[in-house]
Amino acid sequence: MPLRPSRPGDAGMTATATAESRLARAATALAAKRYQEAHAHCVAVLQQHGPNAEAFFLLGLLTAAHDNHAKAVEIFDRAIAVNGLDARFQAHRAKSLLALNHRKLAGEAARRAAQLGPPDALTFDTIGVVFTRLGDHAGAIGLFEAAVKQDPARPDYHYNLAASRQFAGDFAAAETAYARTLDLAPGHVRALSAIVGLKRQSEADNRLDALVAAFAARAGDDEDAQLHLGHAIAKTLEDLGRDGEALDWLGRAKAGVRERRGYDSAVDAALFDAAIRGGAGGDPAPGWPSERAVFITGLPRTGTTLVDRILGAHSAIRPVGELSSFALIGKRLAGTPGPYVMDAATLSAASGVAATRWGEAYEDSVADLAGDAPRFTDKMPLNIIWAGQIHRAMPNARIICLRRHPIDACLSNYRQLFATSFSYYNYAYDLEDCARYYLGFDRLRAHWAATLPPDRYTEIAYEDVVADLDGEARRLIAHCGLDWEPACLDFHNQAGSVATASSVQVRQPLYSSSIGRWKRHAEALRPMRAILEEGGVIDANGHWLREA
Repeated sequence: MPLRPSRPGDAGMTATATAESRLARAATALAAKRYQEAHAHCVAVLQQHGPNAEAFFLLGLLTAAHDNHAKAVEIFDRAIAVNGLDARFQAHRAKSLLALNHRKLAGEAARRAAQLGPPDALTFDTIGVVFTRLGDHAGAIGLFEAAVKQDPARPDYHYNLAASRQFAGDFAAAETAYARTLDLAPGHVRALSAIVGLKRQSEADNRLDALVAAFAARAGDDEDAQLHLGHAIAKTLEDLGRDGEALDWLGRAKAGVRERRGYDSAVDAALFDAAIRGGAGGDPAPGWPSERAVFITGLPRTGTTLVDRILGAHSAIRPVGELSSFALIGKRLAGTPGPYVMDAATLSAASGVAATRWGEAYEDSVADLAGDAPRFTDKMPLNIIWAGQIHRAMPNARIICLRRHPIDACLSNYRQLFATSFSYYNYAYDLEDCARYYLGFDRLRAHWAATLPPDRYTEIAYEDVVADLDGEARRLIAHCGLDWEPACLDFHNQAGSVATASSVQVRQPLYSSSIGRWKRHAEALRPMRAILEEGGVIDANGHWLREA
């Protein structure tokens, strides 16, 4: 029934109409972020009319908006207890469960919401977002398509559809959806940035003028937007062969965020030290005995996705994505205070966590994703910091660490647009900080190489994979304790989503053009190179001292 506004003294209204009017005003206030007003209307309905599913739902949304997701789940559950057939309640419950890293429960709630039949575009989109964050981009596409069909004027729905199509490997359809996003919102920063990354830009076909204009329009008031746009400008300039300008634009793009973050390399140095100290000893229990897990670790942009695709082409291996589960479980079991999952205090306390409990909890957390596969890969690069604890918690798990020429690795990290909400990659806003971080990483991985069993921990260089794909792929499969399958050489034709910065590259045959990229910027990189040289990982000519 249509809603009409309620006024004081409107005695002719029924109790139902009064409740509906209050709830309509609560929804309006919530959308406008007038949270106290929204809360007051919902509470009034509950006090005057008893349990009401819509009132509980709106209170759940309000609570989730304040990042109190545990409480939000409780409130959504109350809404579901009153009316278990509304897909909206399950969709937003799934979203909050995911924020709490309850991936299995989030997936169950999202699938239930989809089965119930979403009543509106927002609910389709919400379920789709949960699916994407669970790594099911193929499953999300239909949900985003339904959202676009119901509300074709909403740019963000087209953007979400485009991103899932990209990660699923349908680049032509992704480009169409990104272009539609820009038709509706020409200044949509993420769409502008993403569409440039889908293919090589040319003199005849590029968006450089639009990107530069959008960058200038956000000067001084939107550092995150400038970061995205500046990276897209730099990528375009690289494609056009204007490498010096590209590096200059990266500096401009990162300047605002770098200043705001105030990165201190000493914090990461302390993190590496704590990882080394806490990676041995502790609970003497044998750990969880499963041998299913294969952790692909290392610095980002060093070939982790490539190795994941090679392994994932094997019939016995299922990729489960780039998960934070091991670290999150360690944080919870260690019980350390503070908002950071990875800090020196947590890494130090983790050695006291019961090994078997940690390993079992981790494997249970990925059960839905891994299914009954004999092996599964978790390609979170940062798990290199936890390698010692991984071996303690799961002594039969395999750990693979990627390496790459130090200057190429640092430059590639600098060129990468990481999520600004993820503080662990704050080093990537400055070239010299990248070099300092690399030295800390290299010291840590050398420690693992010296202390962990070679049949459980191995290293592989990106350059070696490019030079000898067959030999290195066979070595990787053997390390996982499996028989060789030729399909592993056909990784670029493998089905399945890739939700990383390499989503386009890993669907192409192996190429070597990214090796030695740093030489295009040899002079500009001298300060960074000096740090790496002093650290003993390159010589004065930039040659990699791999065994140093």
